Amino acid sequence: MATKVFSRPKSMTDALMHYCPGCSHGLVHRIIAECIDELDMREKTIGIAPVGCSVIAYNYLNFDMSEAAHGRAPAVATGIKRVHPDKLVFTYQGDGDIAAIGIAEAVHAANRGENFTVIFVNNAIYGMTGGQMAPTTLIGQTTTTSPNGRTDDMGMPIKVSELLAGFQNVIYVERTKVTSPKDIQKTKKAIKKAFELQMTRSGLTMVEVLANCNTGWKMSPLEANTWIDEVMSKHFKCGIIKAPDDTDCIKETP
Repeated sequence: MATKVFSRPKSMTDALMHYCPGCSHGLVHRIIAECIDELDMREKTIGIAPVGCSVIAYNYLNFDMSEAAHGRAPAVATGIKRVHPDKLVFTYQGDGDIAAIGIAEAVHAANRGENFTVIFVNNAIYGMTGGQMAPTTLIGQTTTTSPNGRTDDMGMPIKVSELLAGFQNVIYVERTKVTSPKDIQKTKKAIKKAFELQMTRSGLTMVEVLANCNTGWKMSPLEANTWIDEVMSKHFKCGIIKAPDDTDCIKETP
């Protein structure tokens, strides 16, 4: 008799995904869903998705979701978690959302130590609205609004994880990527740890995931993942940036 070794997580719907072929969002959705299933928290989870490619996450995640205005997910998460402290609450945000229009909400939620988790998907570009330069766009990277490449007089790419890790009331920050099976497992371990810490400790937790936007980058999915490994991750170093017992240095994830 055949043994079933693979199935769709209960925390995912069976809807057909509408992300661009090769996009990393589907992988991150699956990882989140698997973590919530393994923690048996599907009936106690509330996700917040603001504007951007993340705006359609609630079509694919099979638990309570709330939409937020562009950049305002941390403010909405603050209200929901304070009203429902027993719930697992997370925001699902892109780099334009969290590092541009929503930077104030992110900074003040971190400073207050709000007890929710930020899942930050960083693809260094505005993916949904036409491939414009984002706060995380790398120096030299071409976009529709920096066709000759970003230069330092346009500002340096913001390291959101290091910025938020500097606040005393942030308890856990890790940066990962999803370019290989090994990296996918590291990302799952990080997200699951962030969720567990949220339910047992007091303070903000965050996982930044380096993701591709092969459409916006004008690359094939394979080229985009290679670019993350060889270029993007040199500036945005992967590893534990802050943990409850280790707050001072970036460590490569074992």
